Amino acid sequence: MREVFQQELEEVQERLVRIAGLVAQSIEKATTAFNSSDVSLAENVIADDHLIDELAASLDELAIDILARQQPVARDLRIVVSALRISASLERMGDLAEHIAQLARTRFPEKVVPKDLRPTFKELGRLDVLIAQKLTRLLESESTELATEIRDDDDLVDDLHLSVFDKVLGETWKGAASDIVDATLASRYHERFADHAVSIAKKVQYLQTGDWVAVSN
Repeated sequence: MREVFQQELEEVQERLVRIAGLVAQSIEKATTAFNSSDVSLAENVIADDHLIDELAASLDELAIDILARQQPVARDLRIVVSALRISASLERMGDLAEHIAQLARTRFPEKVVPKDLRPTFKELGRLDVLIAQKLTRLLESESTELATEIRDDDDLVDDLHLSVFDKVLGETWKGAASDIVDATLASRYHERFADHAVSIAKKVQYLQTGDWVAVSN
């Protein structure tokens, strides 16, 4: 029975890695669509979001079944409960990638943000993609170094997010009200995407080290 239980825990981890990989693909496509006004790519992200949702729901069912049948305790219990919470965060990250793609589709054939903000959003997209790729490797390897890197990358995303607000609320801003709405929404989506990755990194590092505050959000 113990061997079966360990196999089930391994399956939980494998499913998390698979979902994270799909999230990484989704944010890469979404940010590319956003920055290049590629409506076909945006629609691809929107159409495929259900795959992430379905895998997350399936993982939740497996985790709940494990809790009911195996009644894990101590670290094993923390692993299963953390998997449920990580699954929820990954599903939300997929939704945020979809939101970014929806903005690209809504504003097509125009770009979502004004020209002077595009370099900022290109960098936000690059960082979100990098964070998602690192998160996939983190869930596979449980590397505490990757958890720290994700936190550091999130700090850069936060700085860029604040710079967007400084720009659109500044006295020299010439954009329309709709530009302010689009820019602030898009920036928030990018920022929240990275925040969810940090939340997951906190849970993984806690399981490895027992130190809940090692990765701060």
